[in-house]
Amino acid sequence: MIELDDMRLFRALGGSRSLAAAARLLNLTPPAVSVRLQRLEERLGMQLAIREARGVTLTDEGLKLLDESIELLERVESIATRIAEQSGSVSGHLRIVAPFGFGRAHVAPLVRKLHLAHPNLGVSLVLAESPLSASSGADVVISIGAAKSSSWVGHFLAPNERFLCASPEFAKRIDRMDHPTDLQRYAYLTLRENDEDVTRLRFMPVGDTHKPGAKGITVRLSGLLSSNDGTVVSDWASAGLGIIERSEWSAAGLIAAGKLIRLLPGWRLEPAPILALLPSRNAVTNRQRLFLEAAKRAFDPAPWRQPARFNPV
Repeated sequence: MIELDDMRLFRALGGSRSLAAAARLLNLTPPAVSVRLQRLEERLGMQLAIREARGVTLTDEGLKLLDESIELLERVESIATRIAEQSGSVSGHLRIVAPFGFGRAHVAPLVRKLHLAHPNLGVSLVLAESPLSASSGADVVISIGAAKSSSWVGHFLAPNERFLCASPEFAKRIDRMDHPTDLQRYAYLTLRENDEDVTRLRFMPVGDTHKPGAKGITVRLSGLLSSNDGTVVSDWASAGLGIIERSEWSAAGLIAAGKLIRLLPGWRLEPAPILALLPSRNAVTNRQRLFLEAAKRAFDPAPWRQPARFNPV
């Protein structure tokens, strides 16, 4: 017999890359998760996961159990919400996953206001380096740029360009910067996040971005300094250690404060709009709709396009 805790175990495994990561989601120790998985396999008489040094891979049987577990848990966990929706009130629980920096600066204040306006609605805000990797059981995932996974439906929240920046002091040391290939002659500060190839930048000439057949140029950059924290990389750039590529929402305040300036004004990087991702298999619940409406109001107009109201992160 499969119990609800078994389903929660598999939902956590499905959204994790290792037993340790699943254990963190379940607030258990890795050995406890390993024992529970082994006992479940023994009860069912089949192998559900392959343990490897690099992580855990679900077998075909494990993937089927994952799909069934997610569907059943969503129905069980939304019972209270469905009952509340029928009465016209908003309650139940909303789980939101967002990137660390953007989540702290913009999603956390939004959740605070949402709680004050709807005290019966429980909200869990999970901040993660890679939000989609921590999306198991999430009602909403905040994404900077389009998601690679087709199993999520994106709802546009706000515009967000990507800027190439450096400190004014570093910019004075640049002999020539007219073309993206000129970047390869200077120190580049790498922000590694979301498991993306962040050393590969694609540029389009300003004015040609929307022309059919317009050709861009791709450059690959590398440097001696890198971090998975955006604030660290921005601080390094402000201190004159090199050039960075940063989202508009993060860089706008630093540019307004004179700590950074934009480079290559004649070229544009691919934008990374702010999106709210919802599981495509679900109808939008009242609590998800409530969050989407509140988020769209909060980001219209985008705070980072109002320097007087924006505090740099």
